[in-house]
Amino acid sequence: MFPVIRRNLGVLALGATSVLVLAGCDESAASKSTTSSDGKGGDTLVMAAVPAENSTDLKASYASVIKMLEKETGKTITFQKATNYAAVIEGQRSGKIQIAAYGPFSYVQAKSSGVKATPVAAGVENKGDKPGYRSYAIVKTGSSIKDLKGFAGKKVCFVDPNSTSGYLYPRSGLLDAGVDVEKGITPVMAGGHDASVLAVKSGQCEAGFAYDTMVDKQLIEKGQLKQGEITTVWKSGLIPGSPVAISDDLDAELKQKITNAFQTMANADYLKANGYCTGSGKCEVDDAGDWGYATVGDADYDGVRKVCEVTKDKQCVES
Repeated sequence: MFPVIRRNLGVLALGATSVLVLAGCDESAASKSTTSSDGKGGDTLVMAAVPAENSTDLKASYASVIKMLEKETGKTITFQKATNYAAVIEGQRSGKIQIAAYGPFSYVQAKSSGVKATPVAAGVENKGDKPGYRSYAIVKTGSSIKDLKGFAGKKVCFVDPNSTSGYLYPRSGLLDAGVDVEKGITPVMAGGHDASVLAVKSGQCEAGFAYDTMVDKQLIEKGQLKQGEITTVWKSGLIPGSPVAISDDLDAELKQKITNAFQTMANADYLKANGYCTGSGKCEVDDAGDWGYATVGDADYDGVRKVCEVTKDKQCVES
């Protein structure tokens, strides 16, 4: 029996009001985004993504996909800046978000805590790839820390208590290495994968965790990290890809249009060919620098549920 995820996300030390707040969400936008009584949906749909980088970049990363979705659905798609992972979960539960880009763990939490949504696609770095990625344990190059055992007694940067590669899988790895996660380290929640890496680079944390692409590619391409400044001392097993989940209470025809759009059109090849990406720069589909999306289903995330069961993290309780 898989554990259910605690609906109360109080570990984030957020009050109920702040958890529900989506930064920049005005009352009119919220009212437009809610589905109508006939289930057809309003004129506006809201899309949100769990934090990964600064909010401006995150919104820009989804711009070409949003343009495509607007044409395919006939709806206005508003990208909503979320304050944290829990805000996306609560936003979709309350009906303020219809399209949510989750991390694997936050998706499992959302489903287990009562969010009625279906995963339809997950990002892939290259065409034909299987959706998935890894968590990296990192240190500043030259550190005396050589493996996870060396994290004991150190100040360690995680991403967020709801992050799969920035918290759940790292916790499992530390436990396997014999490190007391509760008392044997000083944990710091950096708030984003980029922030975790940069905190290790600057020495604010002696070690940390982030997902693979952030370390190997994204920060280097942005000029915020130089090749060789960070050393990876541990890699997790393959984590299922971060899913896009569509609210179940949308009209069936609208859901199918969104599903088809993500599975067949939300990729660099299609977006470039159809004028959604202009200029000579890279055509972005998400914040991870992926080529596009591949089909996923709920069962693909059973591995996350198993890791949750093994770690017995405070976010996970037995049913």
